[in-house]
Amino acid sequence: MAENGASPHAASSPLARAEQFVWLTARVLEQRRFAYHFLDGGSWNADAVETALSAYANEDGGYGHALEPDLRGPVSQPLHTGHALRVLDTIRRCGGMRVERVCRYLTAVSTADGALPAIHPSQRGYPSAPFVPVVDNPPSELLATGPVVGLLHRNEVWHAWLFRATDFCWQSVESLEKSHPYEIMAAVAFLDGAPDRPRAEAAADRLGRLVREHRLVALDPEHADANPIPPGYGPGEHHFAHDFAKAPESLARAWFTDDEMARSLDFLLNDQQEDGGWPIRWRQWAPSTALECRPMVTIEALRTLRAYGRRIG
Repeated sequence: MAENGASPHAASSPLARAEQFVWLTARVLEQRRFAYHFLDGGSWNADAVETALSAYANEDGGYGHALEPDLRGPVSQPLHTGHALRVLDTIRRCGGMRVERVCRYLTAVSTADGALPAIHPSQRGYPSAPFVPVVDNPPSELLATGPVVGLLHRNEVWHAWLFRATDFCWQSVESLEKSHPYEIMAAVAFLDGAPDRPRAEAAADRLGRLVREHRLVALDPEHADANPIPPGYGPGEHHFAHDFAKAPESLARAWFTDDEMARSLDFLLNDQQEDGGWPIRWRQWAPSTALECRPMVTIEALRTLRAYGRRIG
């Protein structure tokens, strides 16, 4: 403790405080990711991230073992596998045979229209969040398919699975009339990577109007409670401009004025908690899942702040 009894990290930068939080609470994967993004970021750390991620891989080419903490158990799931691809993308390793194996898994678990369900029935019997129900014949979901398709296109991955899955994403995005924030974010992830840029820009422009008209974004974070919470969401589960436009190059950035974006980023920076981590805003259903999710959210908050040029350390 400092001489005056204050925490020795009280005057530290957001990055230094977050580092202490990560070393205290995070899984090995998030520790390795933090080191890659915010410490030295050399090839050794990229190798270390990939090694840590491999612990979640299964023989079928997918990923399981609670990589996405709200789904427990060993079995591969589309949401776990999408998470793995995002990790590989951030370390510039989203290609080669590892992604070929992933695409074979995606093909095997796709629905009749060639897209992904949010939860494959193999999850039955293992613990999972109550807001992700397991059903026998799950429908295709933009929530699961959009981010994966957009990411694979952005990394110039070509596989037969992508053709029908891409068609599904276009049809889903261009027909959205009523939606919710997580589905919109999945649509943005698809559009940000879609090869047809004029079509993606037109679709994003329409979605931006929908988001504002339906008040799916809290443009004034200090008075977020004035915004409605979508059905099924937890108390206080609001979403802000930075949740949709995670980086300046995202198509969703055009949805918000400079002042709106600045307010959102100010809120994000100030949302760091006393322990150095950022909070999760969705429903917490088990202590372990909340503990595992917070380092993930903390890394993404720091990456967003840095992408917009905010000083974090």
